Amino acid sequence: MSEIENKANGIVTPKKEKNTRIPYEHQTDAMKAWNALEKKKESYSGLIVLPTGAGKTYTAATWLLKNALDKKKKILWIAHRQFLLDQAADAFQSFAFAEQMPHISSFIYRIISGAAYHDRMIDVNKKDSIIIASKDSVGKNLKKLDSWLKGEDEVYLVIDEAHHATAKTYRKVVEYVESKVPRVKTIGLTATPYRTADSEKGLLKKVFPDDIIYSISLKELINRQILSRLEVEQYQTGEEFGNDMGKNDWESIVHMDTTPEGIARKIAENKDRNHLIVNTYKKNADKYGQTIVFAVSIDHAIALASLFKKEGIKADYVVSAIRDAGTGATVSNQENAKKLDAYRKGKIQVLINVEILTEGIDLPQTQTVFLARPTVSKTLMTQMVGRALRGVKAGGTDVAYAVSFIDNWDVPFVYPESLLADESSEFTDHEYKNSERIVQLISISKIEEFARLLDDTVDTTAIEAIPFVQRIPIGMYSFVYLDEHGMDISYQIMIYNSNKEAYEKLLKQLPSLFKKFGYENEYLSKKEVSDLEKECRKYYDKVDFPAYDAEDVIHIIEYYALKEAVPEFYGFDEIDRNRLDVAKIAQRIYDEEMVPRAQASYLDSVWDSTNDNIIRMFFGRKLYFLRHVEIELGKLMYPEEYASDPNVAYGTKDLVDLPLSEIEKHDPELARKLRDEAFNDAKNADGLYVCKLCGKTGKTRRGFQVDHIVPMNKGGKSVSSNLQILCSVCNSKKGDK
Repeated sequence: MSEIENKANGIVTPKKEKNTRIPYEHQTDAMKAWNALEKKKESYSGLIVLPTGAGKTYTAATWLLKNALDKKKKILWIAHRQFLLDQAADAFQSFAFAEQMPHISSFIYRIISGAAYHDRMIDVNKKDSIIIASKDSVGKNLKKLDSWLKGEDEVYLVIDEAHHATAKTYRKVVEYVESKVPRVKTIGLTATPYRTADSEKGLLKKVFPDDIIYSISLKELINRQILSRLEVEQYQTGEEFGNDMGKNDWESIVHMDTTPEGIARKIAENKDRNHLIVNTYKKNADKYGQTIVFAVSIDHAIALASLFKKEGIKADYVVSAIRDAGTGATVSNQENAKKLDAYRKGKIQVLINVEILTEGIDLPQTQTVFLARPTVSKTLMTQMVGRALRGVKAGGTDVAYAVSFIDNWDVPFVYPESLLADESSEFTDHEYKNSERIVQLISISKIEEFARLLDDTVDTTAIEAIPFVQRIPIGMYSFVYLDEHGMDISYQIMIYNSNKEAYEKLLKQLPSLFKKFGYENEYLSKKEVSDLEKECRKYYDKVDFPAYDAEDVIHIIEYYALKEAVPEFYGFDEIDRNRLDVAKIAQRIYDEEMVPRAQASYLDSVWDSTNDNIIRMFFGRKLYFLRHVEIELGKLMYPEEYASDPNVAYGTKDLVDLPLSEIEKHDPELARKLRDEAFNDAKNADGLYVCKLCGKTGKTRRGFQVDHIVPMNKGGKSVSSNLQILCSVCNSKKGDK
């Protein structure tokens, strides 16, 4: 059978010619910091933080070629995206020079992932010098590393885009390698190490206990002309989107930074907006040079590419096949690679993309980015703008352009100006100390509740009876995680005095629930998620407001599955909740006996206040605000209509007087303890479970049931001394009697 060339592995012979590339000062400083750590510790794990465009891959590959490969030390390089693997392999090939590697004549590399054009873990060879692999391929096949690691006393482990390393698969890989090799030297490469919550910092600290060994800011690199000076231009489209969004649409934007499909379709089909984008480039083509356009969808990318070509501008699009929502278009990685190569060679002037040109890809000739899609993420904005920031000393230009196309939205989007406004925010995606941002998030979470109070067909008596201040959240669980398609999910769950304890119990039980079901994968199946969610409902049983939301719990489950950690809680201590309490506004109207005209004038002044628009941010729509004031006035004027004093004094019952199924609803821990004790008492000397009546035995609990010795209808209690184990047949017969 004929053989074909396989670029997924190969033998690299260091180049004999002189290396003419001189590292920049910050790259040299990063390598010096790495040298210092190398001398200080036999094993280590630290982070190198370089902004987008600062040459993370070049810095790490150059150091490793000289300090690891030349000394015949093996390297495991892992990342979460396939193109990052190809980029790393290219760096090791391109920067291998004999003058820096005098002790070896060659080394072997191998790229491993799920891509058809890459190798598999089964292909790993003892002679491989460097394995460049996707984290999932390694994480699911760790034992395939055994022969490769056998006999090694020292191994280098590199985690690319290391802010994703909080996922438990990364931690599992690190722990496995450390268990096989005496000295493991781990370096994480990232532009945004602390882009999420404080809890993420703690998780990163577990993976990288030596913390940041080197970092440099975006501003400093611009000052050194390594990165371009950023010029921001804005064009108002005059288009309005999202005025009638429902809660799901809001959450799609805020939690997933995804434009809802219906709105994305409107944007893609908006001819005036698309023509504005194309004409803006056409009028300034010489100034903008090669440009990357960030579009909202595949439809949008195709439409824009067609318009650019129609105007005689060489354009094309690259998209992720994963996110094909409505066009049926599929674009392979090979097709994308060809287009990227054509762009690098100047054959394409405008490259339109959806979701894939953010992390890692080096396109140094890019001078301009067109931001034709909105984002709520400062991290994503940094990555998008970073595509054009190759400075003069890096072979680029003095000035880079970020051109925003701004629509009319009632959403707190991020714009390029924010990137250089506050140095301290560079590593933080969510700044919850900002009270305005918090109030907006609360408002989004309460849209459905506000809308129900305006719907005459819905009985909202129960909600109206709750004092308004108790319907204002006291905090939230906030977290970010990567879904199985590589998309960042940002999620917030509002917490009230009424459900705080329920969520605390739920989060506390997550480790034992996962252990009980034996679920260990980072990404669970729908059935596995459903199984866990049903168990979690029990901890919410006594909470009447707010209603249990399965979607909230599912996101927590998915986060825990990936991170093996619970989300961080943020208290809203900095918000004066009294300023949001419309009951106080209603009380003033009532006390001052305002006539309708005075009342309307007062409410208008509260709503239109220029000094403090917290009420407007909270309610979103004036109609929601007015309806709540009306309800609170009703409570003051007609208290008997809103009275909720109970006319029944209910009795009580001890938990031991309930069957196990009922005990589980009120105290899951007690129910679990009683079951475990009953089964442990039913074991024989061989460790087998034994039916108390017929003597049937079994290795597992399957087929056996907990039974009351003295039935409950005869005064039996749910206590250990009154519980026994019966097989299902005997239990059924006993029940019939």
